Order: sequence, then C-alpha cells, then structure tokens
Amino acid sequence: MLAVIDTNVLVSASINREGVPGQLVARIRTLELTPVVSAAILDEYADVLRRPRFNFPQNWVDDLLADMEALALHVRPAKIDTSNLPDPSDAPFIATAMAAGCPIVTGNARHFPADCGVEILSPAQCRSRLTG
Repeated sequence: MLAVIDTNVLVSASINREGVPGQLVARIRTLELTPVVSAAILDEYADVLRRPRFNFPQNWVDDLLADMEALALHVRPAKIDTSNLPDPSDAPFIATAMAAGCPIVTGNARHFPADCGVEILSPAQCRSRLTG
C-alpha cells in the first residue's frame, strides 16, 4: 500500500512506538506500507523531528529519517492552489498524494478539506486497511 505519511504521524510514532502510528512505522520497515515523499516532505520531517522541544533520541530520528527516505517512493509533485487549505503548509502532502494517486495518513484530518482531491485516512484506518 502506498500512502503519504503526515509529519504528525511520525511525531506520534516517536512519542509512543507501540501505538498505532508506531505500528505504521514498523510496517514501513517491513515493506508492508510504502511511504510516498517529495523533497519538501522530507525537509519537513527532518525539521520537525529534530526540534529541541521534542528531545527525541538522535539515533531514533536519524534511523527514522533514513528509512523514510530509503524505503519511499519519491515523486516531484506539481504545485497546487492553497487558497482553500486551513494550513497552506500542508500543500506538499496533498500535491504528493495527488501525484502518486494515494491517500494521506494523518492524525489531523481537519487540515485536509474534503474537496482537497485525495483520500484522508487516520492511522487506525490505514492499519485496518493493511490488515484487511
């Protein structure tokens, strides 16, 4: 299964590796879930996960970022209109999902309007889809 993984899912996985977001990271590492990324998404992952306020272990962050880059499908999405987005910084996630024809997995669905052009899944919905 292909999916764009929102940064908040990786933050949640870093906080609680046993929770649903952590389980999704484990499924990425076992190649059951293929993340779809763009350069902008990888930059955001690194910026957010390395913020001092989170104080995540450096080796965890380095390994997670390396896996998200190495195990991902990389795309170069077209720019999209951001005027109807609650948070324009989410545009790269929508554009990447549109380019790959896959859903976005997020813990914050309200940032992605129903008419954004891609399917939005919660981490639990993604896990359910993976388990059939």
